Formats: sequence, C-alpha cells, structure tokens
Amino acid sequence: MANFFSGFSFLKNYWQFFVTGVEVTIELAIVSIILGTVLGIMLAMAKRSKAWILSLLSKAFIGFIRDTPLLAQIYIVYIALPAVTGLSVPDFVTGAVALTLYSSAYIAEIIRSGIQSLPAGQSEAAASLGMTSRQAMRDIILPQAFKNILPALGNQFIGNVKDSSLVSVLGITDLMYQAQTVRGSTALGLQPILVASGLYLIMTWLLNRVLSYGERRMSVSDNR
Repeated sequence: MANFFSGFSFLKNYWQFFVTGVEVTIELAIVSIILGTVLGIMLAMAKRSKAWILSLLSKAFIGFIRDTPLLAQIYIVYIALPAVTGLSVPDFVTGAVALTLYSSAYIAEIIRSGIQSLPAGQSEAAASLGMTSRQAMRDIILPQAFKNILPALGNQFIGNVKDSSLVSVLGITDLMYQAQTVRGSTALGLQPILVASGLYLIMTWLLNRVLSYGERRMSVSDNR
C-alpha cells in the first residue's frame, strides 16, 4: 500500500501535464456545449418544421449521430473535414467539430421533448396576440422549455466533458492524452489514470454545482 501511494510522487515533475490537459478539456467542452446547443436548437426546429425536406434531413442526421459510436464520428470528421474544405484542419478544430455534432443531436432531442411537454395553449395564446410562430417560439415557447429541460441539458453538458476524452486519439493534448503521456514516461499504470479521473470528477462536480445554482435561480424567479 505504501508503494502505491508513493507512486504519486511523479506529480512533482509532471503536474504541468495535467494542468495543460485540464485547460484543453475545458476549452473543448465550452466550445462543444455552446455550438452544440445552437446547432441543437436549429435541428429541433428543423425536425418540427412543416418543410418535409428539413424534417427528413434533421431526423437522418440525429439518427446517424445517436446510433453510431462517437469514436467513429471523430474519425469520419478527421478524414472528411480536410477533404471537404481542402484545408489542413488543426486537430483541436477536428475534435471540437466532432463533439459539437455529437452533442447537438442529443440536445436537439432534449429541446424537442421540452417543447412538446408544454401545453398547446401556449402557441394558441401567442397567435391570439398577433405573434408569428417564430416570435412565439423565441419569446414564449423556448424560454419555458429551457426551464423544464435544464436538468437533462445539464447531464448532456457533463457528458460533453467526459466524452472529450475520446479526442485524445487524434493527438489533442486533452486530459486523457496527457495522462497517457505521463504513463508512458513514468511506467506507472494506474496512478496517472487515477489523477485524471479525479480531475474529471472535480470538473463535472463544479459544472453540476453551477447548473444546480441556475436551476434554483429559475425556481425563485418563477415563484415571484
């Protein structure tokens, strides 16, 4: 047991690796959460659209993303993005795009379910006030839907932090990549992974606290 705990002495020389990994992981999570939410809203609206081609394309995209592994999607983006753009795409951009596409499909379904959970009278009341369907969706439906789906969105955001570990296969210096680098340099099998796991736990716990605070604030505003 003493030998096990003494194995963590590697942190004296390698702590910078983990700091860099945490920074990159947070950057990937922030980008994919923000862009994934924006794209998810667009996909949810397209899936509900009366234009059948938009609805069909949205359903096909969401179905593909949800029914295929994230790792396969990362490789598809890694190969397809440079081929489509004709540019040399940085690995970080590739990882961010893959995570954004992946999260957007799940966020779209969460938003769609939140919209459908609202009474139909909301849209009817907005129409009676002379609001267009777009205005009603923007000013009435979506704000209420977001309050209802915040816990589910929070779980998806936390999933983004954890799922970012898979982009390490591209050589992006996220937390998991750095942990593997330290493992190779120190010949330690378990300790670097435990340190990385602890850091993931801290990040997701902090994000969960922020989301819980947001939920409480919304509950207070509803009761006023």
